[in-house]
Formats: sequence, structure tokens, C-alpha cells
Amino acid sequence: LVAYAVKLPIFPLHTWLPDAHGEATAPVHMLLAGILLKMGGYALVRMNMQMLPEAHSYFAPILAILGVVNIIYAALTSFAQRNLKRKIAYSSISHMGFVLIGLASFTNTGLSGAVLQMISHGLIGASLFFLVGATYDRTHTLILEEMGGVGKRMPKVFAMFTACSLASLALPGMSGFVAELMVFIGFATSDAYATPFKAVIIILAAVGVILTPIYLLSMLRQIFYGPENKELVEHEDLVDAEPREVFIIACLLVPIIGTGLYPRLVTSLYDATVSGLNAEVRQYLPPAGRPLVLGNPPPTPAPLL
Repeated sequence: LVAYAVKLPIFPLHTWLPDAHGEATAPVHMLLAGILLKMGGYALVRMNMQMLPEAHSYFAPILAILGVVNIIYAALTSFAQRNLKRKIAYSSISHMGFVLIGLASFTNTGLSGAVLQMISHGLIGASLFFLVGATYDRTHTLILEEMGGVGKRMPKVFAMFTACSLASLALPGMSGFVAELMVFIGFATSDAYATPFKAVIIILAAVGVILTPIYLLSMLRQIFYGPENKELVEHEDLVDAEPREVFIIACLLVPIIGTGLYPRLVTSLYDATVSGLNAEVRQYLPPAGRPLVLGNPPPTPAPLL
């Protein structure tokens, strides 16, 4: 669990990610946000849940708590970031919190939502970091206070950045909305926890959902609106998106919107696996009517024969 917590990452083992994003180039950003981070979540599903289901059922409440901490802490920290790359990096950490809550839900819906969140954020994170790289190539700065008023000079970049930011804040009709909604429904309908615990987790996670559009829309305002930086706006490198850049973002937005409108296209690919994993883990839950209490070891299941 600790090893995969570093990879996902989970607070407080997350500090390497903003530093890595702060120094990397755009292609590395896309690989890191789109694929490599998800290896931590995949390992939690395949290794912890499949190979160690009893241990997973014991530590699941901790995962739910850490998921909420991830969501709120990273969202609040993102507010304070002046560097565009670090702001998006903390946004990635916040979104991974929903993966943890889904993995801890003990429901098919919640676990399916966690897997969909990994797929969804892989596409959204890659698109955002690609646009960060495209913006840096034109403005030659990552400091938000040094930007401003570039929307008129780069309308295509502005439109693409807005679309991908709306996807990241879980706008209905996009994949992030479906994934987070499934996580909420899965955890709310779980019979593994007492109602007060579920209510606290859901309310705090909802606070994170509210914080996300605040810092993302504020980021868009600082880059494309606001007072114009005359030196920046008049710079000869400040040109609009090229056709290849529009094509790359379109290739990422099509599955984001397609999954948001018809999630069964994706979830049907792994529904059977999710059901099998969840059934295996649920064997170690306490009897009906006795919600899982942190610190009480789960009982050993009765033999099948």
C-alpha cells in the first residue's frame, strides 16, 4: 500500500509529483499524468484487492479517509500555486482522491467509477499538460501573474484550454462527471460502513468538487483575461494553435465527451472483472448489520465447500 501510495500519489507521499511536473517537458507531462500515475491505482486494484483481499478490506476505511484528504488538501494547495504546471499537478493529486474512495466503497458502482476516473483523468490530464506546454512555448513563462489578456491573440488555444478545464472540473456530459458521480453513488450505497462515516466522507468529497471549478476557472481568467501584459501580448511568438495541436486535443476530447455521453462504451469492457474483484473482497466484510469498524480485523470467510 505504501509503495503504491507514492506512485498514485497519496498524501503525504505526494511531494515528488509537483516537483517532477515543474521540471519536465510537455511530452513527459503527458506520459506522467496520462499513464504513469495510473499505475499506482492499477496496482491497488490488481495487487492489493486481488492478491490481498483481506488486507484490503481491513485498510479500506483508511483509503476512504486518505481519499478525502487528497481531494481537499490538493485543491486548497492548488489555489496557492503561481506556477501553471504545479497548479495542474496538484489538481491531478486531488482527482486521484476519488479513485481511493471508489476502491474503498465495496460496491461494483464505486469500483467501476474508480477505474473510469483513472481512464478519464488520463485523457484530461494529458490534454491539460499538452496545452500548458503549448502556452509556455508562446508566452515563455509559467507564472500566472505574468500572463493575462492573451485570449484575443490565441482564441483556439483559449477554446481548447476552456474545454479541457471544464472536463477536469467534471462538467456534465464529460467523462469526469460520470466517474465522480459513480464514486459518490457507490460509496453512498455501500453497506460496509455506518451512515455517519459515509455522510462525512461524501460531504467532504463534495467540498472538493466545489473547490475544483474555483481554482480552474480562476486559472483561465489569469491566463486569458485580466489586465493585458503589453510586452507579452505584442510578442511575435504569441500565435494561435497550429492544426496539429488542434488535432491532438480533438483526439483527446472525443473520447472524453463520448465517455461522458455514453459511459457504457468503456465500463462494459471491465464490468465482469470489477464484479469478480468486489465479490472476492466482500467475503471479508462483517456480517450484515455490523458495519466495518476501523481497527477490527475482518472475519475469515466460511469455506465454499
